[in-house]
Amino acid sequence: MELEHCVNFVLTKAQNSVQQLFKAELAPFGVTPGQYGVLKCLWDQNGLTAKQLAERLSLDSSTITGILDRMENKGLINRYHDVRDRRALCVMITKTGKELEEPLTQAIVNANQKALSKLNEEQSEVLKKLLLELTP
Repeated sequence: MELEHCVNFVLTKAQNSVQQLFKAELAPFGVTPGQYGVLKCLWDQNGLTAKQLAERLSLDSSTITGILDRMENKGLINRYHDVRDRRALCVMITKTGKELEEPLTQAIVNANQKALSKLNEEQSEVLKKLLLELTP
C-alpha cells in the first residue's frame, strides 16, 4: 500500500495541518488547542472534575494534569477538592477564563472555516460525520 493511501498517514497529515491552524488562531490569546478544549467544557459546565475533563477530551490523566497546571498558572482556572469526594479535583473557571469565551469562540470559528475552506458545506458535514464514525 502506498503511504498516501494509508488511513493513518492521511489522518495524521490532516491533523497536523488543522492543529497548526488552530494554534495560530489561538496564539494571540496565549491559549493552546488543548487549553481551549478545557475552557469550552467549563463554559458549558463549570465545576467538572479533572477526570471528567480528561474523559470528555479523550486525554490521559498525566496530559490533563499538565494542561490544568499551565492553565492555573495563567489564572484561567482554579482547582478545588470535591466536597463529595476529597480525592477528586473540581475545576472552576476564573473571571479571566470566562472573559475569553467570546474571542476564543470566534477564533475557533475562524480556524474551522480555514480548515474546511476547500470543501463546500455539504462536504464539510459529511467529513465530520465520517470522522465521528471512526471514533469509538
